[in-house]
Amino acid sequence: MRTRFAPSPTGFLHLGGARTALYSWLYARKHGGQFILRIEDTDQERSTKEAVDAIIDGMNWLGLDYDEGPIFQMDRMDRYKHILDKLIQEDKAYRCYCSKERLEVLREAQMQAKEKPRYDGHCRDLHHMYREEPFVVRFKNPQTGSVLFNDLVRGPIEVQNSELDDLVILRSDGVPTYNFCVVIDDWDMNITTVIRGDDHINNTPRQINILRALDAPLPHYAHLPMILGSDGARLSKRHGAVSVMQYCEDGYLPEALLNYLVRLGWSHGDQEFFSKEDMIQFFDLDRVTRAPASFSVEKLQWINQHYLKTENPDYVAGCLAKIFHTRGVDISKGPALVDIVKALRERSKTLVEMADKATCFFSNFQTYDLDAVAKFLTSEIVPVFEMLSSQLMTLKNWNTEAIHTILQTCLTEFKLKLPQLAQPLRVALTGTTNSPSIDVTIYLIGKERTLELMGKAIKSM
Repeated sequence: MRTRFAPSPTGFLHLGGARTALYSWLYARKHGGQFILRIEDTDQERSTKEAVDAIIDGMNWLGLDYDEGPIFQMDRMDRYKHILDKLIQEDKAYRCYCSKERLEVLREAQMQAKEKPRYDGHCRDLHHMYREEPFVVRFKNPQTGSVLFNDLVRGPIEVQNSELDDLVILRSDGVPTYNFCVVIDDWDMNITTVIRGDDHINNTPRQINILRALDAPLPHYAHLPMILGSDGARLSKRHGAVSVMQYCEDGYLPEALLNYLVRLGWSHGDQEFFSKEDMIQFFDLDRVTRAPASFSVEKLQWINQHYLKTENPDYVAGCLAKIFHTRGVDISKGPALVDIVKALRERSKTLVEMADKATCFFSNFQTYDLDAVAKFLTSEIVPVFEMLSSQLMTLKNWNTEAIHTILQTCLTEFKLKLPQLAQPLRVALTGTTNSPSIDVTIYLIGKERTLELMGKAIKSM
């Protein structure tokens, strides 16, 4: 079993590409085979090194390791041209000297006649004739019969050869086209199963005919349904981030995105959450749906929060550290990140949200919620704050249990309920009324800064 992921480096790794890579990776891993990364970079005008780096970064972040690659098509030009010459010599391909003007006139005439635009074979029988003028090379597609293949997702598909024209396989600039390069690559790399988006279905009969002309073995094909937005339109930026690495920057765990992607078009009963081991064990193409999948930010956030709550806190803390690093926050003098994760994972859907809520544990906040200040930081709370400050000042063992005991003492002394003390404390310590339980909040902010902020609040009332 040999599968491949073959993106074009003209942009970032998007969600559809990531799902294709995941399914190809899973299929190879399930069957004990190899997974190859191939970069299809023949579009030199649009291909960039930055895009290549973005694809590899996305694959690495998702943990989709490849056994071979990255292999670049532009490094294989000699091989393509060797096969092109062979096809021409065997009269299975030919040079076409038709001008753009002639092809445009032909297309317009066909459109007016309500015919399918297609090349008319004008140069098909030139028999190797070479002229000193620009040309393309076209593949001599069979003119009778049909192409029948059994798609591993969609079932049997048949296309009449009369529906296919003679495909350009070498452009006038001397660069082979996608549909030719991919055939030679899949042949040379012994690809047994081609898993890709269903926008390639129309390419498959053409590629099969080229493989047959080369007496090459045919791989199996599996065409995946599209991913649509919640409104039924093609997935785009208006539905949320579409770049894999943007989800990394937005605070999602790779495990969560993988789990979400695997379920976009595939299922295993009613199971929602899958480890990588589960995916490899259960995945198969016969469970991939033919219908387009619908993307939902809310569902992804729900899955991500599940992983924030269930993954090892030390691992999540390491991911959170990267968020703080990009923000330039010094976390060396604050509480342990693992304690922050435990305190905030029930209240955060992403690492970014967790970092936002945790900033107050490392530096003084810049603004207060003025409505909360007016409501909770009143003169009545001053004596409670003063007693609490004096007791916290003498506390030797700074832990949540000891802090909780002191809070209970103050509540009893002033005959208060917990919210009557907790909310003013939250405003004084974080500037808002939202934080973890108040004993945990005090513990994470630390003794020195807690006393400093309470003193500041007392002076302001």
